[in-house]
This record gives sequence, structure tokens and C-alpha cells, in this order.
Amino acid sequence: MKLSIVDQSPVSAGFTPADALQHTLELARLADRLGYERFWIAEHHGMPRVACPAPEILMAVAAAQTTRIRIGSGAVLLPHYSPYKVAETFRMLHALYPGRIDLGIGRAPGGTSLEARALRRERDRTPPPDDFPHQMAELLAFLQNDFPDDHPFARIHVSPAMPGGPELWLLGSSLWSADAAAQLGLPYAFAHFISPEPTGEALTHYRAHFDAEENEPRPRALVALGAVVADTEAEAERLFASTRLAIRRIRQGDTRPIPTPEEAIREIGLDPDPIAIGFGEWPRYVYGAPDQVKEQLTRIADSLGVEELMVVTVVHDPAARLRSYQRLAEVFGLAAQSSSTA
Repeated sequence: MKLSIVDQSPVSAGFTPADALQHTLELARLADRLGYERFWIAEHHGMPRVACPAPEILMAVAAAQTTRIRIGSGAVLLPHYSPYKVAETFRMLHALYPGRIDLGIGRAPGGTSLEARALRRERDRTPPPDDFPHQMAELLAFLQNDFPDDHPFARIHVSPAMPGGPELWLLGSSLWSADAAAQLGLPYAFAHFISPEPTGEALTHYRAHFDAEENEPRPRALVALGAVVADTEAEAERLFASTRLAIRRIRQGDTRPIPTPEEAIREIGLDPDPIAIGFGEWPRYVYGAPDQVKEQLTRIADSLGVEELMVVTVVHDPAARLRSYQRLAEVFGLAAQSSSTA
């Protein structure tokens, strides 16, 4: 099974957003050496607990500091932007790092309605029309140079012109996104760590309705979920306390930095928390010793019929986060790169 990473550049209590960005880059370098398949960077706005509003900038740095891992956005939130500008930006990244760039597209606002309004250039209509399907069609046409001859944009030269292009993925956490990915014939990444209840139904719908011509790519899906791995179950449970409190707070509109385990345990204890685990058939987050986590992740992947899982780990201690990903790579037997080739 392939393992990948989606990183939110979490800001831990006692650290700065600049620290968080450096921690993301350190994780990207480690993931490259450990044999992870891809490393995606999330986009958020106006949240003190996450540091990256511009994944394309951090992607460029991460790609420059790695050698083989695919680097991507998880996701660029297309409703805020011009499809033409997104196409240019990711063609630029593809030209610099050919064969290694993923363009993950999302529909969520990545912040409150206030940040969404501030990101709009025209604010005379509230709310703006939902034209995401049109935006996606336009983005695909720009990336593939596929506008009809009579379309005015057919005359636009998308720079830099290079063979191939970024690999386009649609990200989502609902049946709507599953249907959109199927109708567009795109690879689909389901954010199980955000919305665990509809995961199975969404993937079933995506595969059943996937639109592809003969000899074209078939349905391809991955599932993103949370994991915390430590040497012992007790240590993983202690680390996960920070995650549990952070999830509870974000659902209450509280976007403070990630708390320490000690603060979290004082506030919410160590009892199982259904908000953090989720109410679906499979948990949004798994935690434990390496063999425990491997067993749970393998069972989830087998049940959902996916060959790739994308892991997000949010704990307070950046060093513990690196160790968690290292233990996960080791227990799954990922092909680590030697230091001379990393």
C-alpha cells in the first residue's frame, strides 16, 4: 500500500507561524527520504492554528528541498481564484519540477465567510454565485489547451509551455465532490479526517459513476485520515490528547494554536472522545503503537478498496510528529532512500 502525507502547517502553542512553516519543510524532507508517495500542503485563511494560506509558495520550496516525492496542494481552494492564474502557477511548478507536481483542487472556503469575502475582488453580490463546475471546466481547458476553436480563450498561450502537466486531483468530503470527480473523470481524494460518515458511500458513488472513455484512466481514489504513532499505546494516547482538544476547539470556532498534551489532559482528560474519533464506520483518527496503527489502517484501506492512504498528524511536539511518520513508514516497510540519494 502507498502512504502519503497531507500537512496543514499546524502552529503549536509556544511556537510561531514561521516555525510551523519550517516544520512543514522538515517533514517534507523526511517524507522524501522515508519513501512516502506524495506530500500535499493545505490552504487555510485567518486561522492562528495553521500557518499556510498559499500552498503553491510552500510547494516550490518543498520541491526544491526534495528529490523524488510528489509535491502537491491539498488543496488550492478554487472558488477564491481565477482558473487561468491557477493553471499558470501550476504549469510553472511543473516546468521547474516535471513529473512531481500534483494540483489538488478543493471547494471549501478554508476560513470563515469574512475571509472568503476579503479574498473576493468583487464584493457587490453577496453571496457570490456558486460556479465551481464552470471553474473546474475552465481550469481543465487551460491545463489541457482544450478550449473550442471559437472560444476567446483558445487564443491564450498558457506559460510556461511544457510537455505534460501537473496531475489534477479533486478533493472533497461529500457525495457532491464524489459526483463531480466522477463526472470530470478525475482522481479523487476523500478527506475522511474532516467528514468520516459518508466515506464509503462517496467512494462507491465515485467508482460507479466515473466518466472515462475507452483506454482512458480508470477511477483512482485515496483516503486522507489522521494517525498518531508512538512507541507505546500510552504515549500515543498522551500525544493524541492535543489532537482531541484541537478538534473540539475548532468545531467551536476556537482556532488557538495546538495545545500541549498536559493542557489537553487537564481540560478534557483521556477518556475516548467521539468528536475526535468520528461517528462513521471507520475512525477519522487512529492512534497507538506501530503494529496497532498498521492493523487499523490496513483494515480501513481494505474495506474501502483503496491502495493509497494519505495521513495527517497534528500533535503539539514537532519532534513527536516526525517520529510518528517515521514509525509509520517503518512498520509499513516503505522504501527509504539512502542519504546519498536523498
